[in-house]
Amino acid sequence: MGEEIPEKSVTPVWVLHPDLRNDRFRRDPEFALQEAVSLAEAMPETDVVGATIVPVPKIRAGWLFGKGKTEELKQQFVETHVDLVIIDGTLTPVQQRNLEEEWNVKILDRTGLILEIFSDRARTREGVLQVEVAALSYQRTRLVRAWTHLERQRGGLGFVGGPGETQVEADRRALDERIQNLKRQLEKVVRTRALHRQSRARVPFPVVALVGYTNAGKSTLFNRLTGANVFAKDMLFATLDPTMRSVELPSGRTIILSDTVGFISELPTQLVASFRATLEEVLEADLILHVRDISHPLTDQQSRDVTTIMTDLGVSKETPLIEVWNKVDLLDAQEQEGILAKSEREEAIFATSSITGQGIEELLDAVSETLTDPKTYRDLVLPYSDGKKRAWLFSEDLVEAETQGEDGFHLKVHWTARQEKNFRDM
Repeated sequence: MGEEIPEKSVTPVWVLHPDLRNDRFRRDPEFALQEAVSLAEAMPETDVVGATIVPVPKIRAGWLFGKGKTEELKQQFVETHVDLVIIDGTLTPVQQRNLEEEWNVKILDRTGLILEIFSDRARTREGVLQVEVAALSYQRTRLVRAWTHLERQRGGLGFVGGPGETQVEADRRALDERIQNLKRQLEKVVRTRALHRQSRARVPFPVVALVGYTNAGKSTLFNRLTGANVFAKDMLFATLDPTMRSVELPSGRTIILSDTVGFISELPTQLVASFRATLEEVLEADLILHVRDISHPLTDQQSRDVTTIMTDLGVSKETPLIEVWNKVDLLDAQEQEGILAKSEREEAIFATSSITGQGIEELLDAVSETLTDPKTYRDLVLPYSDGKKRAWLFSEDLVEAETQGEDGFHLKVHWTARQEKNFRDM
């Protein structure tokens, strides 16, 4: 008989959503708690045993919750043998320390939770570097403690600890040095990406970026359009590392389709900063497809969150954008009828189902039409020594007529603004 493989330890988790009544950015508490539970379930080796909305009329300094509520929750955690409490909000280091000591549990706030998930999902070197930069930036603001009552069965960031684990016990200078070293490594990745973009510009294929709230169905749409097998699951942050594939549109035109990490409300600032390199594909995109889960009750709010993050990233308002109202197959007949009617009235809205393929053909036609640039005629004079540029013009089939003069080649070209820019940048 073979040796038995020990079962992985599962950590019992309780999720709390503090409902800050005086917060002008207050989200619907029911849906906020539901999203927080989904995030908690996305962590491996965890078992969500309970979830609670906690009304917070007034924040108690150093504790967040009032004294009575703090004691009531402590009793709840003792009775359910909870080891980890996730608080769906931002905790100060003092609040986290006080609550951990009072409840005798490990606590993750929203930022720590998302970083844990990202740490588990990162597959490429770039993704791992980005998560580590974000994690160290987060750790820099608080004291990291060793915990021995949670058994560790996986890699991660050190927020959820285990026996014998060594955690970051360096001073801020050491952390800063590590962060700077990681950023230098990431800069190399950025330079490599820039070179790849230059190569694509010389081809040239336009880049179409998929963006959207996490779990909106971007990866499923990406797989349908490209025939790829990108990990797609009904789970928050199923996609972390960027994926790019070439796609031939029905018109015969080739594009580069880019799948990106999903956005989420209250995305930690450390993550926005560290994932900027990945999201540069969005900044450089010729067309953005904003994929929305149109079946979600808070789809409009999610859409606003995505728009806010894109603005924060510096995405140009001049970049063409098409809204893809995905998951129409999850709507009832009456809702579908309303959504389809609205999409027919609005030029830049397409109702689709990545699962059934509904609306995909019309979407691809719109992508092709949007990327069809108007062409203009221009007369050029190239010195005889500039054979490289002349060869490029002919290879792109842009030359309508050519004569030779004393000063060089005289060419009449017919090109798009993009092709002219590529020519000037050579």
